[in-house]
Amino acid sequence: MSILSRFRLHEFTVAMLVTVTLALLLPCRGTAAGFFEGLTAVAIALLFFLQGARLSRAAIIAGALHWRLHLVVFAATFVLFPIVGLALRPLSGTLLTPPLYLGLLFLCTLPSTVQASVAFTSIAGGNVPAALCSASASSIIGMFLTPLLAGFVLKANGGFSLNALRSIGLEMLVPFVAGQLLQPWIGSWVQARRRALGGVDRGSVLLVVYTVFSSATLGGMWHQLAARPLIVLALVAAGVLALMLGFTAFAARWLGFSREDEIAIMFCGSKKSLVAGIPIANVLFAGQPLGLIVLPLMVFHQIQLMACAALARHYASRSASDVKVSRVRRAVPSPL
Repeated sequence: MSILSRFRLHEFTVAMLVTVTLALLLPCRGTAAGFFEGLTAVAIALLFFLQGARLSRAAIIAGALHWRLHLVVFAATFVLFPIVGLALRPLSGTLLTPPLYLGLLFLCTLPSTVQASVAFTSIAGGNVPAALCSASASSIIGMFLTPLLAGFVLKANGGFSLNALRSIGLEMLVPFVAGQLLQPWIGSWVQARRRALGGVDRGSVLLVVYTVFSSATLGGMWHQLAARPLIVLALVAAGVLALMLGFTAFAARWLGFSREDEIAIMFCGSKKSLVAGIPIANVLFAGQPLGLIVLPLMVFHQIQLMACAALARHYASRSASDVKVSRVRRAVPSPL
């Protein structure tokens, strides 16, 4: 049972699966589709407004202090990940359909996720303040850098329009900046209700998932999706995650970081944000087969949760064993 618990589905993933099933059975159409699209736009704006309101100026400034650690995380997130995505281009049209590869490439341009990175770092006994600052800074920089990276790596694949940058600014950056400007006045209120307001994050993502997959259902996406590309996608996503976990751990050790910093680098540098990714995809790929494009991100999200939960527990158990050994050694008198 303990082994199975390590790989159980996350509750948010269950909610997404239920939402996708609902979109398959009862897709929104006509007037209802227009209503849900408007509601989704409002929810996304509120999501990024609250993200701006949550981050204190002190947290943003602190993000620059441990610059060596952050540099490794940013290099993994915004340099190595896109390179890996581009290296997988031969899979497009062979083992993966072009929309699935497009989604995989888009996944590689996204920022790290804050909640999961910090949670796993804490469980594993890593440097939590550094993880919080690094993941938060990644999210902030990703607001600007992800659309630019997407423009660079996706343009050759016919998956990006520079006109989408304007939509990104209006629907995401403006609310984020507004939240950051109001943070000194409403930040404490937002933090005090972080648990309750967390439903806005999850709710906005579920709204986008429902509208995206409703459109995909009406467009006949499920008839186009065969089992083989889906299995290949899961294997490729698992391989990319394993590669990034290995690279970040090796880089941290090679550069002489402490064990606590290594844990923070590994978990922050290997994650991709579903909360940021699905709303951004909804803007960047308007008019394209969004269901297939966001599917790699949803698959990667679940794999990273399961793998990193097991890895965090492994680090925690090793840390507990080290503490016990240290206590035994101190208790045994040294021979004269």
